[in-house]
Amino acid sequence: MPKFLEKLLLILIDFIAIALSFLVWAWLRRELGFFSETNLSFLLLISCIIFAFWFLIFSFFGMYSHRYAQSRLDEIITVLKCVTFGVLIIFLVTFDLERDLSSPPKVSRMFIINYWLIVLAFVSLTRVGFRSVQRTLLSSGIGQRRTLIVGWNERSRDLADKISQFPALGYKVVGFVGEDSPEVNKTQRYQTLPVLGGIDELEQIVTDVKAQEVILALKGHSRKRVMEVLNLSNGVPINFKIVPDLYDIVMGQARTNQIYGFPLIDIMPDLMPEWERKVKRLMDIVISSAILLLFSPASLLIALAIKLDSKGPVLYKQKRVGKDGKEFTIYKFRSMIHNAESLTGPRWAERKDPRITRVGRIIRRPRIDEVPQFLNVLKGEMSLIGPRPERPYFVETFKKQIPFYARRLKVKPGITGWAQIKGDYDTSIENVKSKLQYDLFYLENMSLRMDLKILINTIYVMLLGRGY
Repeated sequence: MPKFLEKLLLILIDFIAIALSFLVWAWLRRELGFFSETNLSFLLLISCIIFAFWFLIFSFFGMYSHRYAQSRLDEIITVLKCVTFGVLIIFLVTFDLERDLSSPPKVSRMFIINYWLIVLAFVSLTRVGFRSVQRTLLSSGIGQRRTLIVGWNERSRDLADKISQFPALGYKVVGFVGEDSPEVNKTQRYQTLPVLGGIDELEQIVTDVKAQEVILALKGHSRKRVMEVLNLSNGVPINFKIVPDLYDIVMGQARTNQIYGFPLIDIMPDLMPEWERKVKRLMDIVISSAILLLFSPASLLIALAIKLDSKGPVLYKQKRVGKDGKEFTIYKFRSMIHNAESLTGPRWAERKDPRITRVGRIIRRPRIDEVPQFLNVLKGEMSLIGPRPERPYFVETFKKQIPFYARRLKVKPGITGWAQIKGDYDTSIENVKSKLQYDLFYLENMSLRMDLKILINTIYVMLLGRGY
């Protein structure tokens, strides 16, 4: 099932569940002799307003993120946490400090517990029903994800057998990728599954067969070999999984998720919980809007200064590479002469670059030239915090020269980042390699706490004027 359709259906069944919960709760109040509105159209209107609240709660906790082959028990536990949190908010918002603490709890207030149980029951039942239907469709072959198995050995063939035993997992194996490209025999088959090529051809094979999942089943699980495979497929928008060795599990080196006793490890999963990603996006919108609004008078003065200082437009526009390799147009206050690269082609700025204008040198020191990028943040192309976006020319060059460079494309680029406060502007390939270590450190430690730390350090860097 496409992610968009799955999300749409989940929203629809949640709306039905929340609306029914409210109608049942209102009916129960009326039957027990408490005041309750009886006009159905008004009740339905209130239901829509209430659903808006629950939609925010469910989105905040990631209940609309893709949960392929999640167990129904896990679904119920997730619903329990979300509904409990939501009802707790309702209780606190409607809490009357003086009245509720000075007298025993009234029966009408106790109806919040009834509402909690009703919502929990309806949302759990509808979602479990949806997951059951989804699993039935997967078992019949509908909606399965096209999967490649990397490895041509007894282990990989055994893995293919296990996957075929449990179609509800959602994997449809389309073929194998051999380990040693020069020795791969493309005429080999296991049952109906062909050997499509070697590891060196993985990126092209993924494109040709439209693979959505890659599962590594390499001999001996050589860590070096695993890293080589990941490096070869950097930037490919697919999910990587690996079957853990028993030794890794015993030694605590892996955390697995199991369905039908079938263990798989996600490689490079999203480390930020869904609720943190929502808060991060909310911070992006609020802070960007505030800065653009507060800085608007100064922006007019800077625009005038740029126009008086040199010929050319006020804003500098340039193509950059964003999340998952998608290109977008970045905005900056122009700090160099117009068409600065028309004769030299793409090149980095230097410490005392002669192309930088007088006004440009002033606005680059506190990094004011980057203020227009908050427009990119509002559009969702960038975030406040993340690896800096690079030009397509340099991205293609770095992907060939620097291992794991494309892993930076797994997240939205940022106005500032760990590499920006720890390093300097890119001036050479060695400098880029050094800053990549900071970017990878950020990717492995992404959190709101980390973002806040970077934000505070960025303000400190700006106040010191450590720009160009």
